[in-house]
Parts: sequence; structure tokens; C-alpha cells
Amino acid sequence: MKDNDENEKWRARLTSEQYRITREKGTERAFSGAYWDCHEDGVYRCVCCDAPLFDSAHKFDSGSGWPSFWQPLDEAGIARAEDTSHFMRRTEALCANCGAHLGHVFPDGPAPTGLRYCINSASLRLAAKE
Repeated sequence: MKDNDENEKWRARLTSEQYRITREKGTERAFSGAYWDCHEDGVYRCVCCDAPLFDSAHKFDSGSGWPSFWQPLDEAGIARAEDTSHFMRRTEALCANCGAHLGHVFPDGPAPTGLRYCINSASLRLAAKE
């Protein structure tokens, strides 16, 4: 019963695309999300729980078609899990606060971390810097 109530809460709060991506571990098409080519300054927050996740200062153009960051705002804000779906072995990135699926982390990013947090736009909300 609790899972059903939880799902209904998310369905009421999110668009169908946001729900599919964050709660069902979906992925948006490359080059289709609102933030893949966004250059505004601000903090990217979880669309589900509003937790601060990434700073625009850490965003870079990876050429992948998804917003990419070389580090999170706070390491503790991002949980990681092994993802072996689609016959691949990847590291899933999740909101540590609410468990929302954000995207994946790859070891092919720029210095200084060498990481690429490849994140779905639909899992984020940009809070512009004032």
C-alpha cells in the first residue's frame, strides 16, 4: 500500500516524462532536453525533492546531447548504483535525498575529476543565480 501511495504522490507532482525518467529509470532522447545546451548560471536541483545537485560552473559540453557535469555540488548529494540494464555495465547516478534516477556517471570526463555526470534534463530544475 505504501509503494502505491508513494507512486501516486510522484505522479501527481511530476509530468509524465519526469515520472518516467526519475521514478522508472527512463532516459530522454539525446539533444531533446531543456538543459543539454543551456548556458545560464545557477544551481540544478532535483525535480522531485528540490535538493541541490549540480552547479552550472561544473557543466561542460560533452557532445553527448545530455547535460554533463564534471562534479556534483556535493558528493553526498549523489548516490551511485550499479546498472547492468541494456547489456551494459554502468554507474547510475541517483538523488541521495529521494532516490530519483538522474542519469549515469562515466570515467571519461575532463580534469580535474575525470568524471562525466551525464544527467537527464527532465530530472533537473535550474534555479537561476540572482
